[in-house]
Amino acid sequence: MSFPLDGVSLDEPILDGPRLRPRNGGAPDSLVVLLHGYGADGRDLIDLGNAWADLLPGTAFISPHAPDPCGEAPVGRQWFPLSFRDPHELARGAEAAAPVLAAFLEVELAKYDLPPSRLALVGFSQGAMMALKIATTAAVAPAAVVAYSGLWVEAAGGVPRDLQLHTRPPILLVHGTEDEVIPAQALFASARGLAEAGVPVEWHLSQGLGHGIDDGGLAHGGAFLAEFLAPKSR
Repeated sequence: MSFPLDGVSLDEPILDGPRLRPRNGGAPDSLVVLLHGYGADGRDLIDLGNAWADLLPGTAFISPHAPDPCGEAPVGRQWFPLSFRDPHELARGAEAAAPVLAAFLEVELAKYDLPPSRLALVGFSQGAMMALKIATTAAVAPAAVVAYSGLWVEAAGGVPRDLQLHTRPPILLVHGTEDEVIPAQALFASARGLAEAGVPVEWHLSQGLGHGIDDGGLAHGGAFLAEFLAPKSR
């Protein structure tokens, strides 16, 4: 992904988590990385791979555990500390966590001999923040991003006028109308900011849903991934 890796060593395993091999039994033709939310771990999202396996039979899925223990959930993990008391902490936290995640993505793509154009990122909540951060700052864009119940952190305090995006991958934002953790307004702020920055963005609101993923959001996410990860000759 060619993200700055200062201070990150590739000599040791960076991140790891549950994995699913392609349903068709062959070598992966694409990779979907699932990024969990604050206080969870990789086990929280790996079943999305099973839900989408028929749509993406040649895709490998991995759901890495975030690098740090979560202070608010002793058995969970976090991509960065989170309090929501400081409007700038999201941008600072995602910026600090991005190099480790980017290094992990580089290792995984090399393992399967896949280019970034065969990678999709799916995130939930804090994981969605990380997916959107990586997707718009890597030197080469992933194929697609699906962000559930999250936020583009650049939009948290108002998108800077001088913001320069490196890449503009297609993005799907999905949110519940009754989200009590990250209000649905975050979807509209993110969609507006991304669109103003020239990013192709779609969105879906799940009526009556809180902080989670329902069948409608799952179906929209799977169809979006299948559109951009359809098998291509390499």
